[in-house]
Amino acid sequence: MNWQPNRGLSTSLSMQIVQWITEQIQNGEWPLGTKLPPQRKLALSLGVNRSTLQEAIDELKANGLLSAKKGSATYVSNDSWNLLVKQKQTNWQHYIETSIHKANYQTIQMINEFEQDDTVIRLGTGELSPSLLPTAELQRSLSEVHLDGKAIGYSSPQGDFSLRQAISQYVRKRGIETSPENVCIVSGGLQALQLIALGLLETGSFVFQNSFSYLNSIHTFQSFGMNLYSLADNQLTAGEIDRIRKKRQAILYTIPTLQNPTGKSMALDAKKNLYALSEAAQLPIIEDDVYFELLFDEPTPAIKSMDKTGQVLYIGSVSKTLSPGLRIGWVIASTAVIKRLADIKMQMDYGSSAISQQVVNYWLRTGKYEEHIEHLKLKLKKRAMVMQNLLTQYFGNVASWESPKGGFYVWLKFHKPVVTTELFMKLLKKKVLINPGYIYASNDARHIRLSFAYSSEEEMARGIEILYQEIIHAKV
Repeated sequence: MNWQPNRGLSTSLSMQIVQWITEQIQNGEWPLGTKLPPQRKLALSLGVNRSTLQEAIDELKANGLLSAKKGSATYVSNDSWNLLVKQKQTNWQHYIETSIHKANYQTIQMINEFEQDDTVIRLGTGELSPSLLPTAELQRSLSEVHLDGKAIGYSSPQGDFSLRQAISQYVRKRGIETSPENVCIVSGGLQALQLIALGLLETGSFVFQNSFSYLNSIHTFQSFGMNLYSLADNQLTAGEIDRIRKKRQAILYTIPTLQNPTGKSMALDAKKNLYALSEAAQLPIIEDDVYFELLFDEPTPAIKSMDKTGQVLYIGSVSKTLSPGLRIGWVIASTAVIKRLADIKMQMDYGSSAISQQVVNYWLRTGKYEEHIEHLKLKLKKRAMVMQNLLTQYFGNVASWESPKGGFYVWLKFHKPVVTTELFMKLLKKKVLINPGYIYASNDARHIRLSFAYSSEEEMARGIEILYQEIIHAKV
């Protein structure tokens, strides 16, 4: 939403909003039944006070174009189109609300929207700063990659064979022995999860996960009627898992190295115990390993390295390390699973970008990728120290956290429950964007996922100070 009222016009702000909303209805942008964004969000997007927006909404209600339903929601009136153009219109809002894939949570929608605003300090963003991406090197590599007509056409269902060979070699550093036949190229780790949900699980399946989980912030599994079940540090027995799942399909999702959002890593013994539990419970594991290269110390072997029976589905990606825009990741699994995922992928997008696959293949084979990782870790370590010092300076008496061991994140825990939607909105009004803990566990009011990977050191300092001021006003 890019439009805002013009304060230089003689027409009042509220009347400009009335005219703009009327135009959205007339043009079919807001069909009948459309639910308006919450007033707080809409007022923020339009750059006006809520009282100004309320005045405009009251006028539109009086004109019969908007109506209020039970609660505080406001909708485009079912009679609005007739009032404007005397003709019927498809109720797209009904289509939207009854579709299979559910809308994201309001906070996450706002995070996605305001991450596009360059004036906002992004304290929670889960990606590298543009300054940390090897932009010049990537551009140079495009001239060094050999491209012919076949190479940039549609790739095989599993992805470019040469890239799959390179990945098979690369993952040996994780203790994983595999072949190109057991690798499927995907458009990032998220697509891997989508393919698994669509291709391997049935409605009503259980997805076991950590108490605080990235899965709670997306609807990859939930939209298809699957049940997320949180484990406290994976403390369940095979018998308890069997009792919970009640003979339904189930799978366990874990990020064992630099977990999102907590930044924690599992010790080798914990990985072994988790794999033993999965074997005893006949519970397959999704091992999401997209952060392991960013561990400051040497990582322990992957859970997949222990797998002799195809129990583990392993996900890797360059989105967190090289470039999210390349959209290249991979799944390593048993032959039957890979064939199934490749078939579903071809039905969805007919293969990941051929040019991106060639670039990643080049970086893996020439050693540029590992060289870049070493430089990147040094820069992230410096940023992590800046964040650590800022947190000590401002929050030493009101919160706790673990010193970052790599990756992007610090999991800040306040002594009192102060992390609310109200705090999120107040910070957003001051151009500071956070990832509150409640998007990773619905009832959480004590955590914030902070990232030291995106904002500059100056922005981090300014953002943390603003966060501190809001927390102090909340009387921690």
